[in-house]
Amino acid sequence: MAEHPVQYLSQSKMDELNAELKKLKEAIIPELATRIDEAKQLGDLSENAEYHAARDEMAWTQSRVKEIQSILENSVLIHAGGAGDTVSVGSSIVVETGGKQRDYTIVGAQEADPLSGKISNESPLGAAFLGKKKGDTIDVRVPSGTQTYKVLDVS
Repeated sequence: MAEHPVQYLSQSKMDELNAELKKLKEAIIPELATRIDEAKQLGDLSENAEYHAARDEMAWTQSRVKEIQSILENSVLIHAGGAGDTVSVGSSIVVETGGKQRDYTIVGAQEADPLSGKISNESPLGAAFLGKKKGDTIDVRVPSGTQTYKVLDVS
């Protein structure tokens, strides 16, 4: 069986996934099971659209349950502030590139949202910052070419 990669999650993302898992297991799956059972009682399953729709929805829901369980089983909780003066998952950093300052937070892939400054530790930019310290300069290859970043602050 293939090994699952480690997922880095904040407490809020972990709570969100646990809540979704609980809702799927305790509310949605039982409701779908009832729909499937009721549709079966209508007779001919080959032409029963409700039965097929409910079965498809059940398959998707069960797949989502397995996905969430796998994420949670292979997750590491991010502690805000990372590891002090070295950039790690959970760190908030201020960098300078092209004469402009940018703020980033290094997060796990599940929480990446580049437009709000949350970059994945697996992205080229996020991976390049990992292990760096205040004052370090890094060249990062991005779609528009190579950009130089200077780490101004790590928290």
